[in-house]
Amino acid sequence: MDEERQETPLRRGWTTGACATAATRAAYEALMSGAFPDPVEIRLPGGERPAFALARSEAGEGFASAAIVKDAGDDPDVTHGALVGARVSRGAPGTGIQFRAGPGVGMVTRPGLPIEVGEPAINPVPRKMIGEAVAEAAAALGTPTDVVVEISIADGVRLAERTLNGRLGIVGGLSVLGTTGIVIPFSCSAWIHSIHRGIDVARATGLAHVAGATGSTSEAAIAKLHGLPDVALIEMGDFVGGMLKYLRKHPVARVSVAGGPAKMSKLGQGLLDLHSKRGAVDLAELADLVRENGGGDELADAVAVANSAKHVFDLAAARHFALGDLIVARAWTTAAQALRGSGIELEVVLFDRAGGLVARTPFRPVP
Repeated sequence: MDEERQETPLRRGWTTGACATAATRAAYEALMSGAFPDPVEIRLPGGERPAFALARSEAGEGFASAAIVKDAGDDPDVTHGALVGARVSRGAPGTGIQFRAGPGVGMVTRPGLPIEVGEPAINPVPRKMIGEAVAEAAAALGTPTDVVVEISIADGVRLAERTLNGRLGIVGGLSVLGTTGIVIPFSCSAWIHSIHRGIDVARATGLAHVAGATGSTSEAAIAKLHGLPDVALIEMGDFVGGMLKYLRKHPVARVSVAGGPAKMSKLGQGLLDLHSKRGAVDLAELADLVRENGGGDELADAVAVANSAKHVFDLAAARHFALGDLIVARAWTTAAQALRGSGIELEVVLFDRAGGLVARTPFRPVP
């Protein structure tokens, strides 16, 4: 009997927020009691109680600090392996917990994010987790919760260059993120969450036109086409539906959807998730489209057995058949369905791999 081949499950990890919470609890306990708990246990929003080993600890006059090495599991997180630290010092009576951005943690400079402008980029859930960890430790020790908590991330300024923080108006470092405390490898929800925050920031800055692109080439091309600033560019990737459904409830006046031949062909097929695992380019459908629109049997037959979407478009271009116009029209219909009832003016733009314009629809309001 053949043995079934088992795939190894991807290992989960801890968010930056969870690591910051653990570092804060350890530093708080050391400040108040003189002893660092190692490992240090915290409670996650879902009730789990993981323990974290301390990578560094230090106590001085009126402060204590601790740091955790972030383990993001098998997720390709830019902060995997980063040293996440907390420095805790006493605050004035009645002030509660005051948050500060230490080295490597950014500051919010644009409206539209869940944190006010001028505040450290420590998101609401990590703030709540840190507050609960301090309160739990304070209750056990019989000590006050009036403290200043400074969160730092080693090398955070450099790591932030590989994130969307600059576009979102978070300057000087990384954000302290996480809603569950747990990193799920290759999380689609995390990407869609970043799309939503990008839209929030664009709306809050008063922009009337945003553009979502499937990749860096189409993003650069759509920005150049319309002269759009960075804050108007939504890193949509494969998640067209995730962007458009959010825009339906949080509209702007104009939306552009941009991509290359394969992604726009799949959007034209009715797919709103354009990842290869969700579906392939339907060559038979493209062949029928060619035949039904006067492309002829010879081209249709060649399309049906083409090697790729690029090959399909090369074949069409060689015969001066405007396949791109048909694709963007179909893609517009799919995208408009996700925006139905919004009144948003929508366009779909198709670029080649070099960023050259292949076809575009006019802006038309979605009924």
